[in-house]
Amino acid sequence: MSEVDDLVAKIMAQMGNSSSSDSSTSATSTNNGKEMTADDYPLYQKHRDLVKTPSGKKLDDITLQKVVNDQVDPKELRITPEALKLQGEIAANAGRPAIQKNLQRAAELTRVPDERVLQMYDALRPFRSTKQELLDIANELRDKYHAEVCAAWFEEAANYYESRKKLKGDN
Repeated sequence: MSEVDDLVAKIMAQMGNSSSSDSSTSATSTNNGKEMTADDYPLYQKHRDLVKTPSGKKLDDITLQKVVNDQVDPKELRITPEALKLQGEIAANAGRPAIQKNLQRAAELTRVPDERVLQMYDALRPFRSTKQELLDIANELRDKYHAEVCAAWFEEAANYYESRKKLKGDN
């Protein structure tokens, strides 16, 4: 059974690598004031107590047997904003600020319904949206989901697409 446990641990690691919309790299209350560094990677091995499910269950409470017996809701296997934030701290302190920014966006998007995320990304395809449609999505992200980093990303895309003639109607 240890091979199965190893496989589950690897899957959980892939799912629990990062989080949050906070753009700072400073320590958080989630990790008791200790700033995460490259030495803390991977979290699931070195800080199992910090990796939790969306409902707050401990990583050790999720077993393959419970999954097989339908005792674990599939939503419990989703990554949390807190885990993404911790991974972002690790990335930033390892000299990878771009990865941290991506993890911040991902953390923000955990609050947005999956179907809406797909619609938003579809709107980012060249020639799919007007500038106003992209700005409206930015406002929605900011106002409805408190997703500041993602909102700024859509605003940047709107301006970039305008300058490069990649908006709906430009083709």
